[in-house]
Amino acid sequence: MFVTAAELQKNLTKYIILSETEQILVTENGRVVAMLSNPNQNRIETAKSLFGILSSDVSLEESKDERLSAI
Repeated sequence: MFVTAAELQKNLTKYIILSETEQILVTENGRVVAMLSNPNQNRIETAKSLFGILSSDVSLEESKDERLSAI
């Protein structure tokens, strides 16, 4: 979402709340000058992508041993 610096200044709380779920690009004179975003969003998406990746018939120790043997 793009928002002007003046609009951000008027409604800062609104845009801080919105930045939890989407990136807010702040523009001034038609160019992007700043970005508001959730610093944990990438971590959350990464964690979600890993759910279910380990099959149920493999133990955590077996998985760890296999990963370490590849190094």
